[in-house]
Amino acid sequence: MSPETLLQDPSSTPSSDSGGAFAPDRFDTYVMKTYGRFPIALERGEGCRVWDTQGREYLDFVAGIATCTLGHAHPALIEAVTQQIQKLHHVSNLYYIPEQGQLAEWIVKHSCANRVFFCNSGAEANEAAIKLVRKYAHTVQQLEQPVILTAKASFHGRTLATITATGQPKYQKYFDPLVPGFEYVPYNDLEALENTIADLDEGNRRVSAIFLEPLQGEGGVNPGDLEYFQEVRRICDETEILLVLDEVQVGMGRTGKFWGYENLGIEPDIFTSAKGLAGGIPIGAMMCKESCAVFEPGNHASTFGGNPFACGTSLAVAQTLEKENLLENAQVRGEQLRENCRAIAQQYPKIFTAVRGWGLINGMEINAEIELSAIDLVKAAMDEGLLLVPAGPKVLRFVPPLIVSKEEVEQATQILAKVVAKIAS
Repeated sequence: MSPETLLQDPSSTPSSDSGGAFAPDRFDTYVMKTYGRFPIALERGEGCRVWDTQGREYLDFVAGIATCTLGHAHPALIEAVTQQIQKLHHVSNLYYIPEQGQLAEWIVKHSCANRVFFCNSGAEANEAAIKLVRKYAHTVQQLEQPVILTAKASFHGRTLATITATGQPKYQKYFDPLVPGFEYVPYNDLEALENTIADLDEGNRRVSAIFLEPLQGEGGVNPGDLEYFQEVRRICDETEILLVLDEVQVGMGRTGKFWGYENLGIEPDIFTSAKGLAGGIPIGAMMCKESCAVFEPGNHASTFGGNPFACGTSLAVAQTLEKENLLENAQVRGEQLRENCRAIAQQYPKIFTAVRGWGLINGMEINAEIELSAIDLVKAAMDEGLLLVPAGPKVLRFVPPLIVSKEEVEQATQILAKVVAKIAS
C-alpha cells in the first residue's frame, strides 16, 4: 500500500491505546503541511527501539535526527524530567536560574568556551551567533559592511537569517529578499576561501566571520578536512576574523567526542549546539570565548531559553554521557557501523560510492548515475523495521542513539543488506 493510500484510506487507520483512533487524514486536515511524512505514527519508545500505533516495532537509527542522545525512556532522563517538573519548570531570565548556571558551568568545563547563551533550538542558537558576530563586527572590528562566509551545501536552520546562511538555494526559494551580509564558498576548499576573502577586501566588504559545520550533516554527511580547518583557524588568527562552528548536529558526543571541533584539532571563537544537548527536550546554546562575548543586557534574549526544565534535563544528559562512557561507545559502535556499511558497499559497488562519518553520524553515498535515491532506501528499510533518514537526495544517514549496542548495529546493517540485495536483484 502506498503512503498516499494509507493516509487517505480509513480502513488502514491504525488504532491507538491512548484513546480513540489515530487518523492521518484528520492530522493532515489541521496540521500545516511542512513535512513529507512517512505513513507511520510512532507512540512509544524504549532504548533504540520505537513502536507505532499499530504495535509494530522499529530499530531507530534516526533518533529524532541525531537528537535522542540517550535513546527513548532512558532512566536518567525519566528521573531528571520527573524531578524537575515537580520542582520548578519555568521562570523568567529576569532571575537567576540555578540549573542554567550549573549547565553553563558544565559546558565551559568541557569545552573551549567561556560564556554560554541558552535558547530553544539550533536555528535560534545560530541566530544568536550571527547577532554576536554582527555586534562584534561593528564594535570591535569597526566594519561598516561585515560579511559572514558560509559553505555551499551547508545547513544552519530555517529562520530567515539561518536559511540565508545556509548554502543551499532550495531552502531559500520563495523567501527573498534574504538577509544581506552572507557569501558562500565550497566546503573544504582552502584556495576558494582565500580568494573570496581577498576579493571582498578589494570591494570594501570585509569578512567578519567564517561560519562552518565541522561535519556537514544535511549536506551529505561530509566531514571537515583536518588540514583545511587548521588553515582556516590560522587565517582567522592572522586576520582577526572570527571562526564560528555550527555543532547543532555533531555536538554533545555524536562524533565520539563532546564537540565536533575536537576531531579537527582546533578551537572556534563561537560555536552552537542544540539537537542532542538535552536528549530530545528543546534547548539550544551559543557558546563563545570571553574575547568576543560582547552581548550586553538588552542585546539578545529568549523567554523559554535556559529554563529550569530544559537545563535540568540537559545536565542529566551531560552527566550520563560521562557516567555511562557513551563517548567511547559512540567511537566503537561508529567504527563497527562504518565497517559493516563498507562491506555492503563493496558487495554492491554499482549502488554505493562512499561510506563516511565520525562516531555515530555516518552516511552511505549512492551512485549519482543510478535512479535509486536515499528516500527509496529509507522506505525499503522502514518496511523491514529499520528507521533511517536521508542526508540529501543521494546519501543515506545513520544517527542512532549513543547508547546503541553491538547487537543493534549488527541487526541494522543486516536489515540494510537484505534491503539492498532485494533492490539489486
